[in-house]
Amino acid sequence: MREYPVSLPSGGQLCCTDFGGTGIPVLALHGTFGRGRIFAGLARELAGVARIIAPDQRGHGGTGRRDSYTCADFVADAAAVLEQLGLAPAVVLGHSRGGITAYQLAARHPELVAGLVVEDVGPVMRQPEIAHPVLDVRGWPATAPTEADLAATLQERGIPDASYFLQSAVTTPDGRHRFLFDWDDMMAVQLSGVGDWWPDWLGSDCPALVLRGEHSAMLPARLAEQMVTRRPGARAVEIAEAGHWVHDDAPVATAAAIAAFLAG
Repeated sequence: MREYPVSLPSGGQLCCTDFGGTGIPVLALHGTFGRGRIFAGLARELAGVARIIAPDQRGHGGTGRRDSYTCADFVADAAAVLEQLGLAPAVVLGHSRGGITAYQLAARHPELVAGLVVEDVGPVMRQPEIAHPVLDVRGWPATAPTEADLAATLQERGIPDASYFLQSAVTTPDGRHRFLFDWDDMMAVQLSGVGDWWPDWLGSDCPALVLRGEHSAMLPARLAEQMVTRRPGARAVEIAEAGHWVHDDAPVATAAAIAAFLAG
């Protein structure tokens, strides 16, 4: 695994995590509060099958904050990574908010995308279809003396398992622990994903795999079924015993579904 910067035509850089190895190149787009490194387990499971390249998207990880977090911003960033690394056309995997970017990229730049893997997000991100499309994180603490204290601040706010968030935490020079994102920025990222994106999901015709966690509240089973019924070339796999963070909850089953898709 190595990390390197990718320059953006709009200015600035994205930090990319490249897990290396052989196999089909897959651009992996994390969700809100994430970073490229969250795909480390999936990359291990797919070793020899896929080479995962995962940018820290704007506002996240080592990329740093930006002034704008629109859908167009995220799509332009992903397109720039594919073009500058010479990966296009590539398979693009997106989890949660990153999944919206993935299928919008395919709709707006079909020449860059050979296939889609959309992990636990649908073409509608709003109420009443999704009960809680946005997690209100305004004013949440950004630092704490220890990692355990940082986890406790999230548990106090209704996050029983903080492991996903802690993948984006680092130790500061004075020994404290902090998140690699700003909570207000994360509100902007989430809100930019709220909407009806059916035209984007239906706007491409490359092969597509929809992964849904059995216990997920972010992609209802009925909506996942509609996604593959309405879009030619798409199929869905429900991952047993998984919630929203499918690749973390069931890494072996998730990798098997993705490997079968890539083989096809």
